[in-house]
Amino acid sequence: MREYAFVSDASAIGCVGTLTVATRGDGGAGEVLVTVRGAKEAFLAWSDHPLPKGAQVLVVEVRGARTVAVEPWQGLA
Repeated sequence: MREYAFVSDASAIGCVGTLTVATRGDGGAGEVLVTVRGAKEAFLAWSDHPLPKGAQVLVVEVRGARTVAVEPWQGLA
């Protein structure tokens, strides 16, 4: 019998990523590419307001399998 380790998408919370597909606020999800566990991974990305492709975002919540909520990220000043 094989044992498999399941890794939670929760490890994406707090990570900064780049939108590869723009979000549309309540109108629909976009896609974000985030480096998690040493590899780049794509997630569906929801935001309160539309965000453009290429925007830097912060993952603030996991909403389900491979689905996260993001906010704009300005980085450190």
